[in-house]
Amino acid sequence: MIYDVIIIGAGVTGAAVARELSRYKAEICVLERGEDVCSGTSKANSAIVHAGYDCVPGSMMAKMNVRGNAMMTDLCKELDIPFDRNGSLVVCIDKDELPGLQELYDRGIKNGVPGLKLLSREEAKEMEPHLSDLTQGALYAETAGIICPFRLNIAMAESANVNGVDFFFNTKAEKLCRDEDGIWHISTCNGEYKAKAVVNAAGVYADFFHNMVSAKKIHITPRRGDYFLLDKTTGGFVKHTIFPQPTKLGKGILVAPTIHGNTLVGPTAIDIEDKEAVATTQEGFDEILQKSSMYVTNAPVRQVITSFAGLRAHEDNHEFILGEPEDAPFFFDCAGIESPGLTSSPAIGEYMGEMISSKFGFEKKENWIAGRKDVLKPSELSLEERNELIKKEPAYGRIICRCESITEGEILDAIHRPLGARSLDGVKRRTRAGMGRCQAGFCSPRVMEILQRELNIPLEEVRKNDAGSYLVLEKTKGGKA
Repeated sequence: MIYDVIIIGAGVTGAAVARELSRYKAEICVLERGEDVCSGTSKANSAIVHAGYDCVPGSMMAKMNVRGNAMMTDLCKELDIPFDRNGSLVVCIDKDELPGLQELYDRGIKNGVPGLKLLSREEAKEMEPHLSDLTQGALYAETAGIICPFRLNIAMAESANVNGVDFFFNTKAEKLCRDEDGIWHISTCNGEYKAKAVVNAAGVYADFFHNMVSAKKIHITPRRGDYFLLDKTTGGFVKHTIFPQPTKLGKGILVAPTIHGNTLVGPTAIDIEDKEAVATTQEGFDEILQKSSMYVTNAPVRQVITSFAGLRAHEDNHEFILGEPEDAPFFFDCAGIESPGLTSSPAIGEYMGEMISSKFGFEKKENWIAGRKDVLKPSELSLEERNELIKKEPAYGRIICRCESITEGEILDAIHRPLGARSLDGVKRRTRAGMGRCQAGFCSPRVMEILQRELNIPLEEVRKNDAGSYLVLEKTKGGKA
């Protein structure tokens, strides 16, 4: 089969492009090297919807950020996922650096960011009592928000799949070339795929594919960011997302509430060469503690329930690369998508969808399905509604994850819905089972049993995530795994 468009990468950018292209009468597929969507950069980030004051005016990054932010409220309603415009504060702790806040404000105005306000020290501390006594002033952005990056990525991918886009997982793209008839041939670990056009949404590997087909080379540096996630008992420590004044390495160590009621602290910004190096380091943690304490006091860091690290795809010019290289027709880059990539993803999807569909002359579908329902959450129902649900579906009355109050019914939904979970991490990202205080210490065996039963596989084949991440090695003498 020859597809019209093949998208390399099922992160938030690839999923956004896939969803937009699913509006058209075209044959589309996504190739993902991981076992699930949201397996790379998109699974480990700050979960922030940025306002757009930080980007260089006129840049593609600025345009996509502001447009993506504006799209987010309606998109999240359409996809049935949580989103909160909690606002953000950029905090200045050095009086000599106060003009920098004015520069950010002016940049935001040029970018078309609404709801910006410069605050005095007193105004900032009134909004956030835990701000450091070193605070000299702050820039407030009312349109900034917090979101669940997993659910945004998964929701857009599910929407694309329901509307006809094929997804192929555990399928690593290795080489691509274009033949004399203009057909792209993509060699993968699972054979060859063909398409009339290719979208390069490969995250930290986007330069690898771009440089394979274009003489104008690009270079992406993996930039590692370490994070602390604090227990829900810290919820309310800050109400807004707290940023330091940004540097050339990024927006700095933030302290922010999460959409689920935790507190997030991080990230660091450490340039590395290994595109797979997501191990956390003591040096990274020390930096988080030292720098965050400069902007907030008494942060409850003893309530850390987990730490993690992610990679950002930092392009040398710190700019999104969107579109066709001059010497590679029908090859479309979505490269250098680092922060504010999560915020920008809906706008990138829209931009690339319009570009590609107009080039091909695709017709829009008459029966495109815009809406989508998330995994049903009994905890969000009234007591009467919950009791009625349990009468009809008893699995919603069996708690599997005690920390997050996740039921068997939710896990079954996560497994059997479009692009359903096939691993512990797949269940976790769709339901939050295993994301609580004990970090899956109690619920993993139960979730594994459900995966084994529903997927009809031996317990030894249940994985944490990618191939090889098995949790049970062999059966005991008694015959049980």
